[in-house]
Amino acid sequence: MALTLEQVTVSLRQRPLIKPFSVTIGAGEIVTLMGPSGSGKSTLLSFIAGDLEAPFEASGAVSLGGRELTDIAPARRRIGRLFQDDLLFPHMTVAENLLFGMPRGEPKARQSAMEAALDEAGLAGFAERPPHTLSGGQRARVALLRSLLANPGAMLLDEPFNKLDADLRAAMRNFVFNHIAERGIPCLLVTHDVADVAAGGRLLLLDNGEIRDA
Repeated sequence: MALTLEQVTVSLRQRPLIKPFSVTIGAGEIVTLMGPSGSGKSTLLSFIAGDLEAPFEASGAVSLGGRELTDIAPARRRIGRLFQDDLLFPHMTVAENLLFGMPRGEPKARQSAMEAALDEAGLAGFAERPPHTLSGGQRARVALLRSLLANPGAMLLDEPFNKLDADLRAAMRNFVFNHIAERGIPCLLVTHDVADVAAGGRLLLLDNGEIRDA
């Protein structure tokens, strides 16, 4: 399943931020987009996810696996997202956070999938813990698991490693990239750090509104 952007543009009060560009991200591929702060990178992710807000505007086509998404509600797009902040619900346990985004189904099956995901992430026994008792790295892993358990067709990463220290950043980067590749999920990553570029992955540069291959 591929994520395709065709002739996508982004503007702020009619001032162009991103000029028309097209890209296709294949299954399991991680494409990185780098550019100056305020250049429109995060705004582009919001357009893809379907939650772009005024005064920003965008145009062009977004499709996932050949399914046009542009006029589909955000909740039905199957687009997972990770941000700098983990955005876990503080009033819920780890288990409740993970179950919240999972597709509806047989309760025991959902519980088993949730527990298996925690075990795989090295968080077995953390299900009943509140988020505030976890370390930054543990919270980041729970946020990723919550996105993956929602069965996304594509992932958007908005500088999700930015607030982690160097060692934890490298470990979390590998954890995220490995899970995305194993599941064959197309991924667009926005970052300011060239070290975040996936090994062998494509790098796009945003400069003066133009997106080009590095």
